Amino acid sequence: MKECNSCGKCCIKYSNGGLSASQSEIELWDVDSPNIYRHVHEGKIWMDPNTHEPLELCPWLKKEPTTSGLGSGSSKVRYSCEIYFDRPDDCRYYPSTLSEMILDECEMIEPKDIKNPKQAQKALEFIMADSRGS
Repeated sequence: MKECNSCGKCCIKYSNGGLSASQSEIELWDVDSPNIYRHVHEGKIWMDPNTHEPLELCPWLKKEPTTSGLGSGSSKVRYSCEIYFDRPDDCRYYPSTLSEMILDECEMIEPKDIKNPKQAQKALEFIMADSRGS
């Protein structure tokens, strides 16, 4: 299993209403991060602060073009999270299973992971330990 390459597939897929936040996360944002809290409406996250309609993409997903070093003009887009340390648990704990990653076409998966899913799941747990606070 490879480390995350920040391809953004998961963030894009789950942006449009696919994420939630706990009441405690929302309350914390209300007190400590009003810039995040303004994108919350009636317990739902990533809502337009003016219209209260769901945003198509997470407002904290930032596209960062980088050069891949594969020759002139080659580039690969990478994404980052502007609220990484304050992100909701839905984001913090993703991905949780190899099958979820396969379904989402995660770029962390290698052919060896498909052949040995138990070992791949152990590798995923190890990779994600820091993100999950384990």
